Amino acid sequence: MPVYVSSFLEPGANNEEELVRVTVEAVREVLSWGKASDLAEVSVVFVSEEYIQYLNNLYRKVDSPTDVLAFAMQEGESLVSMEEELILGDVIIALAVAEKQSVEQGHSLEQEVACLVVHGVLHLLGHDHQTDEEETTMREIEKEILEKLGWNVA
Repeated sequence: MPVYVSSFLEPGANNEEELVRVTVEAVREVLSWGKASDLAEVSVVFVSEEYIQYLNNLYRKVDSPTDVLAFAMQEGESLVSMEEELILGDVIIALAVAEKQSVEQGHSLEQEVACLVVHGVLHLLGHDHQTDEEETTMREIEKEILEKLGWNVA
């Protein structure tokens, strides 16, 4: 399962090595949970608050920053038994927003990044939270995966 992590932020900032480790571990756990092909590929990119606001406005017509965006490449297709390399898509995370949220919620930046990665990759696998039922299901899946990763989730 190739996982590519990029950052358009200041090199070495925010415990970069640990964030990359947490990110790769979280992506692999979600893909394993979703029984995605071992050939599935995910890209995770850390960006500034300003850049994620630009993307949020461009693609969702919401002119404000957000914490995570997911851009799926394979919508509506079976991801389980693909026998060739499959690019699932990109998860874009605003690290400054993640930092603020980690402080507000009283946990580490690493835990917040894990939460956002899990959330984003679930979107790449086709999960959504447009209805109350979808949101409840997605939150339960997120909690299960995060607990499996060792994060205490309320």
